[in-house]
Amino acid sequence: MNTETFFGYRRENGRVGVRNHVAILPVDDISNAAVEAVANNIKGTLALPHAYGRLQFGEDLDLHFRTIIGTGANPNVAAVIVIGIEPSWTQKIADGIAETGKPVAAFSIEQNGDLKTIMNASHKAKEFVHWASEKQREECDISELWISTKCGESDTTTGLGSCPTVGNMYDKLLPKGIYGVFGETSEITGAEHLCKARAIDDDVAERWYAMWKAYQDDVIFAHQTDDLSDSQPTKGNILGGLTTIEEKALGNLEKIGRTSKFIDILEPAEAPKKGKGLYFMDSSSAAAECVTLMAAGGYVVHTFPTGQGNVVGNPIVPVVKITANPRTVRTMPEHVDLDVSGILRREMTIDQAGDALIEMIVRTSNGRLTAAEALGHREFVMTKLYRSA
Repeated sequence: MNTETFFGYRRENGRVGVRNHVAILPVDDISNAAVEAVANNIKGTLALPHAYGRLQFGEDLDLHFRTIIGTGANPNVAAVIVIGIEPSWTQKIADGIAETGKPVAAFSIEQNGDLKTIMNASHKAKEFVHWASEKQREECDISELWISTKCGESDTTTGLGSCPTVGNMYDKLLPKGIYGVFGETSEITGAEHLCKARAIDDDVAERWYAMWKAYQDDVIFAHQTDDLSDSQPTKGNILGGLTTIEEKALGNLEKIGRTSKFIDILEPAEAPKKGKGLYFMDSSSAAAECVTLMAAGGYVVHTFPTGQGNVVGNPIVPVVKITANPRTVRTMPEHVDLDVSGILRREMTIDQAGDALIEMIVRTSNGRLTAAEALGHREFVMTKLYRSA
């Protein structure tokens, strides 16, 4: 199979997507009903309800806007309907998405009501669906892919097999010019010195360490009741043989391979600005939150190593599941896109597993539905930093 190119959707700003969604985005939680009604009326649209967007302020509000705008701006989205209760925030989000050049329309519920808003938004959504459905894939160089990674339900096989598989993929594709990103700030704990050493230069290393230390001091140590607030490692991690966060962190870092270095650090949901290469995103280690943030940063395919078997998906980004756990392959086969358990049986090398993952990424980019997509997993979870006003 040719893995030097893939077939994707060229967007107005030059970026390439691998899906062609018409998204219906709520600005806030009380607009969810209208958003879901529009998606029910117009087939071929995708509603993204969420729980936040009211009375947020400061850095938390900035992150909210960045996540919603970034989601709509993602190249996997062809066109966007934005619905909010108030016109100002609704238009702010629509204007941010419109900077990509893609079609976007904004509708506010105040002084219109649900029924009028749903009717008007449905008419426009239908126009967008007709327009988007005529978009054609074109052949693109592999260098135009943006590939993110985050692992979940890790066990001993994750650090031995599935995470090194992702790392091998990055070692092969980053030199070809792709964008990559990893994160999970809390799950670097115990391997922070190793992660810091993978920065491209001293400035990035020091900024990364300051970010990691701030998370430890302001979030973990400020609220913990036990080791990492009783959540790291998780009960599933412990069941799978990872008894400490340090063991988990060492396996986690296998996802960036042997030769790759990260060139900058990103705020949650921030798009990279320093060109092609590997980035670190300051992000939650919770699966749905992390994938949502990376999708908002502009990444179009997500690779997800799992040991015990994590079922997470995402509405706009295909999530490719990789496992090296033969029990998971046996008991949860419907959730697995790539079985690399042969590594543990010495039937497959990590190099061969990396090649297999690259092939699966290309097949997914060409249109193959992932296991999570086929099963209807569309977890869209916003990150909230603190209580609303």
